[in-house]
Amino acid sequence: MKYRKKPVVINAFKWTGDMFQNEAPEWIMEAIQEGKVYFSNIGKENVVMKIETLEGTHSANRGDYIIQGVKGELYPCKPDIFEMTYEEVTD
Repeated sequence: MKYRKKPVVINAFKWTGDMFQNEAPEWIMEAIQEGKVYFSNIGKENVVMKIETLEGTHSANRGDYIIQGVKGELYPCKPDIFEMTYEEVTD
């Protein structure tokens, strides 16, 4: 059997690994404040964003997309997968 993903609109941004990323959305800042998102190797080239999910802790590297799903859940996505799966929505 084959299945097609239902069209849904999600929130996402590309994480640069910079602590002062200008385009970081409010929802990721709230998740950081709540401790759902935290970082390892802060200030180093190999900084990693850690995201607490229902499936456990997921890691995001520089250049990965961070997605907020339809129920507010957060998870990382590699750029190649993101670009094959999603397209930008313009209002």
